[in-house]
Amino acid sequence: MSSPPVLELRLALTTEAFECLTDFYREGIGLEPAQIWPEDQERALVLDMGKTTLEIFEGKQAEPVEQIEVGRLTSSRFRFALQVPDSRAAMTRLLTHGASLAHEPFFTPWGDQNARFEDPDGMQITLYQALNKK
Repeated sequence: MSSPPVLELRLALTTEAFECLTDFYREGIGLEPAQIWPEDQERALVLDMGKTTLEIFEGKQAEPVEQIEVGRLTSSRFRFALQVPDSRAAMTRLLTHGASLAHEPFFTPWGDQNARFEDPDGMQITLYQALNKK
């Protein structure tokens, strides 16, 4: 098998709320640091998010997903969709660490349990637990 064309996807967030977001993603979601940049280079943190995929939606497809997940069009061009092993535990951690709930947990037509949040800086996050057996 040949080498894949991309070895890693990194999504970079720029924020003025560095402490709040690093706490949220480390403690709230439970991500582990892969790199911590020294303070003399300004603060930066690289968090390991495991397997990464890229979803690309045409606007016509994004709208029904937003309707299903939130009940209205809410997110910008970007949002996180994070698969978690235990959606209840993940929800509790997110809410405890500053997330706001955009939509209560529900079951999707494709068999997942989803809930939509905003992180403390406004990024939309879909948490989902895959309940269907593949």
